[in-house]
Amino acid sequence: MKKFLTLLLSLTFALALTAQAEDKRIVMIAGSPSHGPEEHEFRAGLLLFQKCLAGFPGITVEVYSNGWPSNPAVLSGAAAVVIYSDGGGGHPALQGDHLSQLNTLMSQGVGFACLHYAVEPMIEKGQPEFLRWLGGCFEINRSVNPIWTADFKTLPVHPITRGVKPFAIKDEWYFNLRFRDDRSGVTPILTAVPTPDTMSRDDGPHEGNPGVRAAVHRGESQTVAWATERADGGRGFGFTGGHYHQNWGDDNMRKVALNGILWVAKVEVPPDGVNSTVTAADLEQNLDPKGRKPKAPAAVPVVK
Repeated sequence: MKKFLTLLLSLTFALALTAQAEDKRIVMIAGSPSHGPEEHEFRAGLLLFQKCLAGFPGITVEVYSNGWPSNPAVLSGAAAVVIYSDGGGGHPALQGDHLSQLNTLMSQGVGFACLHYAVEPMIEKGQPEFLRWLGGCFEINRSVNPIWTADFKTLPVHPITRGVKPFAIKDEWYFNLRFRDDRSGVTPILTAVPTPDTMSRDDGPHEGNPGVRAAVHRGESQTVAWATERADGGRGFGFTGGHYHQNWGDDNMRKVALNGILWVAKVEVPPDGVNSTVTAADLEQNLDPKGRKPKAPAAVPVVK
C-alpha cells in the first residue's frame, strides 16, 4: 500500500509539472515612459492585464518593462508577443535586430498583438513586416490620431468579441489605417463612424489629409481594431485605443483587448470572454512617475 501511495504521489507530481510546462507563455513588452500622467501608461496597463489574466488556465503572462527584454532568450517558446509602446522611430521592435528576432518567431506561428501607438512602424522600416504579421498598421501622412468618442454600435461574431457589448468611449482612436491589399485575412473587430471634430486640425503627418477628410465627410465607417490569420499559421491583433489608462476600467474595452491577447496566443476564448474586475485602486497601481494627475476623460455611456 505504501508503495502504491508513493507511486500515486509521484504520478500526480509529474502530471502537475507536465501541465505547468505546457502553459502557453504570453510575453508582454511595455515601452518606456511617455506622454503625460495616465497617458501611455504602458507598464501599468500591461501589469493590469497580467493581473486580469492571473489564474486563467493554460497560460503564463510575463511583462517586461521599459522596452525590449535585455535577454532575447525570454522570447523563445512564447505563444504570443504583445507590445504596448510608442511607435514610429522609437518603436521597440524597430531597434537593433528586433525585427529579425520577431521574424524568427512569426515564422514559427507565434501570435503578435500591438496596442495603441505600437501599431505604428515606419514606412521605410517595419511596415512590410507589420502588414504581414499584424495585417495592418498606422501609416504616416495617411492615418490620423484624433481624440474622439467612438461609438461601437455593432460587433462582428468573432472569438475576440465574445461577451463584449456595444459601447462608446473617448480615446485616441486611430483610423484610415494601412491594411494588406484587399484586406486579405483581416477581420474588423471594432468599427465606428468618426465624428466631424476628428478633422478639426490642420493637415499634417498624423492630423489629416484630403483623402481622410473626404472619407469622414462621406460618413464612412472606420476600423480601429482588427484581427488577422496569417499564412504561417500565426495570428495578429491590432488595437488602436489605449491612450488613456483610465479607459482600461471600462469592462468592454478591456475585454476586447484581453480576448484579443488570448486569441493570438491560440488560447480558447471563453463563451462570455475574459471576465475580470478592475477597481479604481487597481488603476492607480504601477503608474509611471509623471507628476500631477490629470482629470480622466469622461467615457460616454450608450443606452442599448
